[in-house]
Amino acid sequence: MTIEFCPNCSSNEYIKSGVIKNRQRYKCKKCNYFFTVNKVGKNIDDYYVNKSLQLYLEGLTYREIERILGISHVSIMNWVKKYNIKRPYNSKYHPTYKIFNAKELSNFFQETQNIKGAGVVVTELGDKFMLIKWERFKE
Repeated sequence: MTIEFCPNCSSNEYIKSGVIKNRQRYKCKKCNYFFTVNKVGKNIDDYYVNKSLQLYLEGLTYREIERILGISHVSIMNWVKKYNIKRPYNSKYHPTYKIFNAKELSNFFQETQNIKGAGVVVTELGDKFMLIKWERFKE
C-alpha cells in the first residue's frame, strides 16, 4: 500500500521513520506527525447499512438485526451513532417479524386475519422478504 499524503495536514512531504508491529512508520516533514499505513478494513455494502438502519427504526434490536443480516451488532451500533438515528418511542405497540419467500408472502396476505388490527411493512431481504408487523401489547 502506498501513502500519498499525511493524514494530519495532507502534505506529500514525508519520510520513513522506522517500523512498528511490522508496519512502516512515516513522519511528515511539515507538521512532524507520525503515521503508519492505514489498516484496510472490511468494507460493508451501503445496501446493508441502509437495511440495518431501516430495521433498527422498525424496532428490531441490534442482535436481531445481526441474526437476520449477518452483520455485527457493534457495526450497527456504530452506524446508529454515526448517523445520529433516533428511534420513535411508542409503548403501545411492539414489532414482530417473519421471513418469507415470495410464495409464502402471497399466501400470508391472502388470509385476512393476518393483516387485521396491525400495521405491516414488507421489505426486501436479498431473495426473501421480511414482514414486520406492529401489534398492541396485551394489557
